[in-house]
Amino acid sequence: MCVKWLPLMDAPLDISAPWVQKSAPARKLRDDSVAQVQPALSGLPDVLPQNSQRLLREVLTAREFELTENYTANELLAKLQSRELSSEELTRAFLRRAALAHAATNCLTELQWDDAIERAKYLDSLPEPIGPLHGLPISTKEHQGTKGRNKTTNASYVAYDAGCVFFARTTQPQAIMHLETVSNIYGRTTNPYNNTLTPGGSSGGESALIGIRGSLLGLGGDIGGSIRVPAAHCGIYGLKPSDQRLPLSGAAGHMFGKETILATNGPMSTDRDSLSLFMKVVLDAQPWRLEPALKVAPWIPYRFTRPLKIAVQWTDCVVQPHPPMIRALREVSEACKASGHTIVEWNCGKLNHQKGWELLESLFYPDGGKYVRDLMKQAGEPILPLTKWIMEQVHVKDLTMHELWKACSEREAYRMMYAKAWSATADEDGQEVDVILCPPNFGAATPHKQSKYWGYSSIWNLLDYPGVVFPVTTVDPAKDPKDAMYKPRNAEDEFVYHLYDPATFKDAPVGLQVIGRRHCDEKVMAALELIENAMGRK
Repeated sequence: MCVKWLPLMDAPLDISAPWVQKSAPARKLRDDSVAQVQPALSGLPDVLPQNSQRLLREVLTAREFELTENYTANELLAKLQSRELSSEELTRAFLRRAALAHAATNCLTELQWDDAIERAKYLDSLPEPIGPLHGLPISTKEHQGTKGRNKTTNASYVAYDAGCVFFARTTQPQAIMHLETVSNIYGRTTNPYNNTLTPGGSSGGESALIGIRGSLLGLGGDIGGSIRVPAAHCGIYGLKPSDQRLPLSGAAGHMFGKETILATNGPMSTDRDSLSLFMKVVLDAQPWRLEPALKVAPWIPYRFTRPLKIAVQWTDCVVQPHPPMIRALREVSEACKASGHTIVEWNCGKLNHQKGWELLESLFYPDGGKYVRDLMKQAGEPILPLTKWIMEQVHVKDLTMHELWKACSEREAYRMMYAKAWSATADEDGQEVDVILCPPNFGAATPHKQSKYWGYSSIWNLLDYPGVVFPVTTVDPAKDPKDAMYKPRNAEDEFVYHLYDPATFKDAPVGLQVIGRRHCDEKVMAALELIENAMGRK
């Protein structure tokens, strides 16, 4: 079964247009790969439900459902290493669940059926496990490179074999710069909890796939929120490490060499521990020996010996979060306080997040978007609305060399100001804030075409602070009524305020974000563990 490709332009589509013809092989590869699923998916309704989670028991076998639903990655790895479970059986189960996820959300660019099964059989034939991820199926965002026909599990970024099985590649948006996932090549990816909402972007194919547990662990990328926003929108976990912590070699993209704002890879998963597992496996391979730009830093778990001091950011003083996000902040901060952690407020009023966004506008596209526009012009590809929107921000322009130097100097000055503010949190009691608890987005998953405020995620890219997103709750109209008395403070705030309707977002996941100081990635993960413990989770 394949998802019908839908043109995204308002005008009638000319199927003979060069860009349509040029992109056709990519769609054919996807459709042919999904068609390989055996046994073929059956039991799908003619009209898909708005929430695709209910399809799982109706389409999958009881064994497939058990294997893909009931275990964490670490639990499956234990079964694989003990030979209680074969990689082939597990891989086939995830291949079929991924195909179902694609039928529901349009999240795949390729289902690697033959390669994945061949790889799984090879791993099962070995006398001993060959790596810490032996036999585990893993998905990747489409622009991440893989080497050969899935015979080495290195994603073209480190020369090692951790033993995993790459089995699915997932969708991303045009220019990889939307907070939702839509492209002329593959169409629109939808949210597995509500197909009228976006799964986020740019790693939205990954979040949709993992959000329906068509994968338990995958690789995304983040330059403005592209791991954290999708993770929050689909009720999963996602880690944006500090820049130059994880390798980027082998990925396809654009504007390589631009160092104004750096992208970073990062893991996305159904559980917290898998994020640390991924980081340890990759960094144990010492990727800095092949990619010199990387920081020489193995993954060393952090341990707190005292309660946390958590700063709660209720608003960025630019756009007010929607009621479900405020409720999530309140519930988690109250649980942390009840567990003995210190809660203070993170006041963004003096930190000028609006200025931070203006800096980001210029630093995202220091050539004014010329490179991206030229790529599309060469193929005759139409520029989609959200691509056009991000490249037409007020401060986006083709910078001269001296203007670029000035912009980078302003970036460093902003980072220094923010670092001083963080250090000053120790002035009263001698203990500085460990982490900031904040929204990853203004609300739950956004309706399609409306992801036009990045401030809650992108500010941390400007600062190069690591951040991890975790699921908290879902939108409940009874608990999250709209504040009819609220008066928006600016045009952006008004746009976001009018987006909220409790019925529109009913049952949509709501996640929060834990932010740490630069290069304190392990500390962020340790803080998340204590925060989730306070919430009653393991």
